[in-house]
Amino acid sequence: MREVGTSLTLAEIMPWAVAPLRLGRGWVVAAEAATLRARWDRLVKTEPADRDALFQVTRSRSPRSAVPQLPGHPAPAGRLAREDGPCPEPVQVMNEPFDRQWLIPDNRVLDAARPELWRVADTTHQLYAVQAAEAPLAYSALLPVGRQGPIRPLYRRPGGLDPNLAPGLLGHLSHRLGLPVTPEDVLAWTAVAATPEVTLTASPALWAEGVSLGREIVWLHTYGARFGTGGRPRMPGGRRPYVRSAIPGIPDAATYDPAEQALRLGTGLVSPVPPAAWQFAEPWCERRTTPGAPGTLDAIRPPTWPRSRTSELLELVTVLALLADLEPRRIDLAARVDSAEPIGAEELRALGVLPVPDTARRPASVLDHHEEGPDGQYALL
Repeated sequence: MREVGTSLTLAEIMPWAVAPLRLGRGWVVAAEAATLRARWDRLVKTEPADRDALFQVTRSRSPRSAVPQLPGHPAPAGRLAREDGPCPEPVQVMNEPFDRQWLIPDNRVLDAARPELWRVADTTHQLYAVQAAEAPLAYSALLPVGRQGPIRPLYRRPGGLDPNLAPGLLGHLSHRLGLPVTPEDVLAWTAVAATPEVTLTASPALWAEGVSLGREIVWLHTYGARFGTGGRPRMPGGRRPYVRSAIPGIPDAATYDPAEQALRLGTGLVSPVPPAAWQFAEPWCERRTTPGAPGTLDAIRPPTWPRSRTSELLELVTVLALLADLEPRRIDLAARVDSAEPIGAEELRALGVLPVPDTARRPASVLDHHEEGPDGQYALL
């Protein structure tokens, strides 16, 4: 049993958290960028008087809403009711754990876009720890959207600057362990706990083992985008998933046979798919086989199953299978950490690392340029 005062919450380790994006309408996200462009084209070619029904008006957004641009994504500043231009260039996001999709980065179509997250986004350094519903902790190099819990960026400024860690934590860990400790090391360590309750170890050997394993876990969560050498995750020969029968049209549903480790999409067949992969493969498939309501923008989808989806499905199964392979090691290491000497909350309180100051729980000021507000006005932040 862990002693009182030894464990930490993720909120104490990574204090700044942002609520998940609230999209407000499903048509702004899709499995392919081309689908978003087709939906946008349909919207702006609809008479302004008829746009409300297609748009799906909420209390937060309508085609007449005046809102500022998203940081880093200069969509037209005019109101959507007067829009007739091309779709803003879609960006790839993580829509639910492990599901890479595309989003229209336009504040006019998002109920709550969380601009503080867009300000700190970058393509080479930023990582997000997410308290997801389906998985205790998920990690992403892409901006997380969808039905997820609090989002904790690793850095409070773009470019890998200002780590989102309790002030003084890195220095104390380095001193106590006798090892250099980076922000990425701390994030990797949280992946060993796999829950929002984390125990820091005082053992240099356990720490090094945990950071190494955690980096493997985060590498898989991010599809090889972080902590790797540039290659994508691959299953060893004999276990690699293959398309045994082509996936025709758009299947009505996906079914799974655990005995045969076979995933069927209509008459299409993918195997082997280990049972551990089905937990996330099932909702992934459901989001791509469930049609949108007739007459809505969400109903605009590809007429046939794109080849890119099959490649992404194989990548998804590979990542989930490899994570399942790491799970026994993670559980064993977590048990050994629990029985070893910790760096606990009481120790960090005595050093003044805890409690975390309120300033560390708020977004940093990251503006080095003007942000345009509604109707072309400059935003005052």
